[in-house]
Amino acid sequence: MDIIGIIQLFGGVGLFLYGMNMMGAALKKLAGSGMQNILEKLTSSKQKFIGIIKGWGLGVLVTGIIQSSSATTMMLIGFVNAGIMKLVQSIPVVLGANVGSTVTAQILRLGDLGSGNLILKLLKPSSFAPILIATGAAMNLLGKKKKTKDLSELLIGLGILFFGMTTMEKVFEPLKESPEFKKLFTSFSNPFIGIMVGIGLTAVIQSSSAAVGILQSLSVTGGLTYATAVPFLIGQNIGKCFTVILGGLGANKKAKRTAVSYLLFNIISSIVLTVVIYSIYYSVGISGFDKVVNRGNIANVHLLFNLIPSLIILPFTDLIAKLTGVIVRDKDDDEETSEFRVLDDRFLEMPSFALKKSREMVITMFEKVIENYHIANGLIWEYDENAFSELDKNEDFIDKCETVLSHYIIRIDKKKLKTNEVNVVGQLLNSISDIERMGDYAINIAYLARERTENNVVFSDQVREDMRALEGSVDQCLEYTFNSFRDDDVVVASRIEVMTAVIDEQKENVKAGHIERLQNGKCSIEAGVMLLDILNAYDRLGGHAANVAAQTIKRVTDDPNFDEMHGSFKYMPSLYNK
Repeated sequence: MDIIGIIQLFGGVGLFLYGMNMMGAALKKLAGSGMQNILEKLTSSKQKFIGIIKGWGLGVLVTGIIQSSSATTMMLIGFVNAGIMKLVQSIPVVLGANVGSTVTAQILRLGDLGSGNLILKLLKPSSFAPILIATGAAMNLLGKKKKTKDLSELLIGLGILFFGMTTMEKVFEPLKESPEFKKLFTSFSNPFIGIMVGIGLTAVIQSSSAAVGILQSLSVTGGLTYATAVPFLIGQNIGKCFTVILGGLGANKKAKRTAVSYLLFNIISSIVLTVVIYSIYYSVGISGFDKVVNRGNIANVHLLFNLIPSLIILPFTDLIAKLTGVIVRDKDDDEETSEFRVLDDRFLEMPSFALKKSREMVITMFEKVIENYHIANGLIWEYDENAFSELDKNEDFIDKCETVLSHYIIRIDKKKLKTNEVNVVGQLLNSISDIERMGDYAINIAYLARERTENNVVFSDQVREDMRALEGSVDQCLEYTFNSFRDDDVVVASRIEVMTAVIDEQKENVKAGHIERLQNGKCSIEAGVMLLDILNAYDRLGGHAANVAAQTIKRVTDDPNFDEMHGSFKYMPSLYNK
């Protein structure tokens, strides 16, 4: 092979890897967050083994789509780390993921099709690769919809993948007559050397599918036999573990055990396959082991090396889970999982899913605010230190939410989101600070309640009666704001503007009554000052609720002319009809 051939070889490998990456990225876009949602919602069936089969099937399906068992396992590590999925649920998916990673090799076997007629010629990768690229390019240039462009990238990626493989085959084809090249392959038939080459190549390019694809392109030389291919295929099953090992380093112990289960499966199955195959080969021999293989033979061996061990180990997922616990030194009982683990950095590779988990966290944050408002109101009239401690704990969570969520959301790649999802990013970032401020005013009320108790400040029965309606209005305002945010309900969100006006009016009435009692000597100055501070907190709670509601209306209606201060009434047809 001369320098030109080497350059062409590296170019072919580069095209192959780029095409595979482009095709996988396009498939992810077309599926949206569907794959992640499928995995997230994976639950055990009432019949345990049915649940295991279900998880295994999902592993095959998802990996078959994204063509990377490492990527699927990285998703699982993120889900387990976030507490979304249990360890025992993830292991069947890991086993299925290894089987799903063989899909690419089955597609590439199309190169073995004969050339007897026009239809078979068109089905060969060397023929339809240009057709795929041309079709995809035309769709990309002429199409306007995002899905059309995503589909075009899928076709272009698939075409580039096949074009890269064809390029590699053209480089390798002249080597079929080279005695030096045949001698090199003979050395690869040594199991140890073949396994190490498979491990090294797969670890370097970080794709078992690509490594097997390169092996399939080598089959065109006619010098590749089962004796050469088998150890390489065993080695690549180990080499593909490096990415997963690195991905599990920063995870919690349960998630690390998911990574270890992936490693255990591939190492144990590789060792068993090596021992069984070569025990037979060196004792009684294996018929046809020196037979030349083609792309299809390699694809079939690759499938069997992953399918058979996967099915054998599948019933023993509990045993694997216990074994990972021994290695990682983690207890089998479930640990209490931090709520912030759902904002796992691994999910940033799946922007739609990361945005979904962020929104769920904002909803949890809002729930804590409403809970604190109820606690704070109760403390005004009957102070309880235990209740205050619970409120203080919630406030710490709310404050941390603002910091963690803001930092996380701004790192979500907007370029990979749909238009409506980009609007959600804006809504969340604008609403988080208002929700946090609502929490601050709830805690302010609680501190005023503590101060009233410590200083023995007395509120009259008339104050309690005047405040009752106002407390209820603020409570209803917060609930409506929360419901509209959670359900994207424009009509409910539009009512907040009217409710804040009612709150303001009630506040002024309570204030007027207080001034009258103060003038008549029926209220102390200390109680009056404290009451005004509480009224101010109620007023600000309503104001921030209105801001959150306005952001909901602005996003859902996608109205560029929407006036956040005065434009919500037009979205209230139910009020107009009254």
